[in-house]
Amino acid sequence: MSRINSAGPRPGDVLSHAEMCMVEGKMLQQGMNFGAGKGYSIVLMSQRKGAPYPDRLAADGTALLYVGHDAYGHPHKGTVDQPLATLFGTLTQNGLFFQAAESYRQSGIPHLVRVYEKIRAGVWVFNGLFELTDASMESDGKRRVCVFELRITSRSFDDATLPTQPQPSRLIPSEVKVKVFRRDHGKCRRCGATTDLHFDHILPYSKGGSSTNPDNIQLLCQRHNLEKRDRIE
Repeated sequence: MSRINSAGPRPGDVLSHAEMCMVEGKMLQQGMNFGAGKGYSIVLMSQRKGAPYPDRLAADGTALLYVGHDAYGHPHKGTVDQPLATLFGTLTQNGLFFQAAESYRQSGIPHLVRVYEKIRAGVWVFNGLFELTDASMESDGKRRVCVFELRITSRSFDDATLPTQPQPSRLIPSEVKVKVFRRDHGKCRRCGATTDLHFDHILPYSKGGSSTNPDNIQLLCQRHNLEKRDRIE
């Protein structure tokens, strides 16, 4: 679906699972992968019907509220509190992300996280680079679950120590991605290509374009997306 970019994926890139794993240089099967990248972690999310965890977009559109994972191997894992440590005392993935959030509170230096989202069988979208800015235990009405705040950032790995700056609401909600992918039949609107696809803002978000209106989002192949850049047509 997408040509592998040596500079890494761009927010909005559409990839197959195999391409996503090739980009990251490892087989990604778990949703939480702390320290899986060089200087960053990786999380996989989904808001599809039947998704195992209720990940959601924050009201301001600039952050994801990512729900932690259940106890591995527990026969009733969906009914017990999500654990921060194993029975042997080692940190779970939840615990590692909690530890990173606590480190941010103390140092002001955020841990970086790449987020990939599954929008349909075999189709993933790179949502971008995020900062882990908070972690908490919340009740879902039956038990306590981990909730991690991942705030989108435009910084690179090299300037991760710079102070956090507010970022525009450029995250495209899951339901919008699904509608656009279905409307455009999984093809570039310019040439009909089915590979190297990217979710593109018709009116760029930097110029006030909406991320929540499907009419402002389209699928373009890499060539046409690069040709368009931030031009308003």
